[in-house]
Amino acid sequence: MDKEQLLEKIDQLNAQALELAAQADALALQAANMAGVGDMAAGGGSPFLFLFTAFVLACFVGYYVVWSVTPALHSPLMGVTNAISSVIIVGALIAAGPADMNISKVFGFIAVVLASVNIFGGFVVTNRMLSMFKKKDRKG
Repeated sequence: MDKEQLLEKIDQLNAQALELAAQADALALQAANMAGVGDMAAGGGSPFLFLFTAFVLACFVGYYVVWSVTPALHSPLMGVTNAISSVIIVGALIAAGPADMNISKVFGFIAVVLASVNIFGGFVVTNRMLSMFKKKDRKG
């Protein structure tokens, strides 16, 4: 094969690859439409139902996880919850940070206050639970 034949073969393979990619895109869109998420994947449709479903599932998972924790693991779980609340504070500070006054600034401030109360209360409860496991000094 000479150079011209190789270039022709490369062009043919390139055209075939582009055609296959277009077919794959069409099949993916068709599969998404058949699964009922085509509108969501394409950006149309309301995301409320999708987000509300995720919220409800998270509530159920959280309920079953929290109520299946043994009392011995409660203190470490509270510590992790406090760490999550500290991450929430960082996000709330970012939301409350813009100079203009709008609804995100108000919600950010409320989130900072509530997460701060949650962190403080979590540390108080964790401290009390850990003090139950300490040996008491006996005078006698």
